[in-house]
Amino acid sequence: MSDAGQGLVGLTHSSREGEQGRFGWHAATRLYVQGRLCAPGVPGATGLEKDVLALRQAISGGHDFATGAAGVTVSARADSAAGQFHSRSGGTTGTAKAIRRSHRSWIASFEIARQHLGLGAQDVYAVLSAPVHSLALYAIAEAAHLGADLHLLAGLRPRQQAMQIAGSGGTVLYATPTQLQLLCDAGKALPSLRQILCGGGRMPEGLPTRLAALCPQAVVTEFYGTSETSFIAWGDGSGPAGSVGRAYPGVEIDIRNPVDGLGEIWVRSPYLFDGYAEGHSPETRWDNGFVTVGEVGRQDSQGFLFVAGRQNRMVCIAGQNVFPEDIEALLQSHPGTAHCAVMPVPDPLRGTVLVAVVAGKANASRQQDLLDLCRAHFGPLAAPRRVISLPDYPLLPSGKPDLRAIAKRLEDLA
Repeated sequence: MSDAGQGLVGLTHSSREGEQGRFGWHAATRLYVQGRLCAPGVPGATGLEKDVLALRQAISGGHDFATGAAGVTVSARADSAAGQFHSRSGGTTGTAKAIRRSHRSWIASFEIARQHLGLGAQDVYAVLSAPVHSLALYAIAEAAHLGADLHLLAGLRPRQQAMQIAGSGGTVLYATPTQLQLLCDAGKALPSLRQILCGGGRMPEGLPTRLAALCPQAVVTEFYGTSETSFIAWGDGSGPAGSVGRAYPGVEIDIRNPVDGLGEIWVRSPYLFDGYAEGHSPETRWDNGFVTVGEVGRQDSQGFLFVAGRQNRMVCIAGQNVFPEDIEALLQSHPGTAHCAVMPVPDPLRGTVLVAVVAGKANASRQQDLLDLCRAHFGPLAAPRRVISLPDYPLLPSGKPDLRAIAKRLEDLA
């Protein structure tokens, strides 16, 4: 296998398309964008409304579609065969890529959500990002397929998002760890939430406790995966510290060529992508139905998976292999650190050292607190040598730090 490798649709149409391997847009699903009921023909549609209406048009009409920098584009030709679509990878460590995958690869996960989490037409979904972000696209497609109401809250401030979730009686929330931190900072209680699904990064220490205080009825499920693999592992936080849970249903995990307990993570499942429609990644490789994207980790005897980070981000400092993702997760556990990136920079004495780049205005006291935190956990050699604050922090459309832009900023500051 290779890389070359308020709804309008009736229940009958939705069910038939699902059986053929296409997303359905359930007749019961009502769509709200930033609190406003959104339907075709409503005058004055915003860019976000146009995008999600285009997505609904594609799903309802049996068209293939793509998401990208220009928003959502719909294929002119309707196709009754198994559906395909293109979504964008985050491009955090390189150029963004277009992921080609089948509708079936996500529909299989929708059924897992229905069976294992009890999600369905009785729910009200809240989604905090635009469809260009793959996590948001997945949540939108799942809600519409299952017949749940859907509130798209991209572009609102966290306090406004929290107000909309509370006012709509939202029961299901898909969000990244950063988005959840910002919601917690807003301080608005969300008693109606019953399922919080967190993906797109590691959940910082202390965040589950904060969520429990604001969302006492919610079960928090953290899942690990990539744009290429979709779900790999998930858990409710009851596993060992540092783990991302056990294998998601239907997933086989193979840790290959381990060194000092860490090996490359290979995955085989019904949820894998079909290949890249645009771009490529030398770290992404196929072998006998398994795929890897170059992430490194380990699996214990109980099946819990621990992810160290991307092989291409690992840095050797004084003979010690350091994964910046470990330090970033710690920094994000510090109050007020919404965005951060730990970057390698050349050093004439040590060869390479790490620098932590955080969002916000420069604050000497806060910067020292972050340095002390890192030194206490990782020791003076592996900890960042300094902390740099950027008020205009470079982010990707997915909301993740733009590592290439941050590296360029560091070069300019040198």
